[in-house]
Amino acid sequence: MARRRVPTAEPEVRRPADREDVRTPPLRPHDYAPADYADAVVRGARESGVSPVLVMTVLHNEAYKPHHPLLERLWQWWKPGASFGVANMHRATFERVRRSHGLPGRWQDLRDDPAFAIRAAALYLRDLDRLLPRRHVRRYTRDELLALGYNTGERNMRAFARGVPPGPMARAYLRRFRANRERAAASLPDGGTVHPVSAHAATEV
Repeated sequence: MARRRVPTAEPEVRRPADREDVRTPPLRPHDYAPADYADAVVRGARESGVSPVLVMTVLHNEAYKPHHPLLERLWQWWKPGASFGVANMHRATFERVRRSHGLPGRWQDLRDDPAFAIRAAALYLRDLDRLLPRRHVRRYTRDELLALGYNTGERNMRAFARGVPPGPMARAYLRRFRANRERAAASLPDGGTVHPVSAHAATEV
């Protein structure tokens, strides 16, 4: 005779303390929207001294995959070197930002804490801004070059600033950035504010 299984109580799920920077609003696997994190974008951009429109547009560009802690854990099991968090940051990049700015937490925390992921992304954009020459070709705005740097790295960003043409993937990223910028601005309070760090007019080399 088969033994009847006695139902057991589900284990209690311990939620983190009610903090401003933890899962606000909750992550959702099927309908993630960068606009949900407008407050975290404004805070991260203000701390880093970059444009919140830049940060939000980068989030829109990086929203091509579901951002949910469980899905990202499964993806890491399949691809250990995958990027994490709503801003899709790779481990090596995060570790540089963590050391430069004394960030608490680990790379794995980017999956579970969108505000932390956004803060790290904004600080990385700040680092890129400091490395980008003030003079660059006029075909790109400064924010466009910073977004390209976020996608392709510092060395490529500086090459693009000198006039080296980007490759197909970088061009596609730039097209998405330009297409997403208006929507990103509309999702921020008052359309976002442009900090002077990201508002320098582009000048011809």
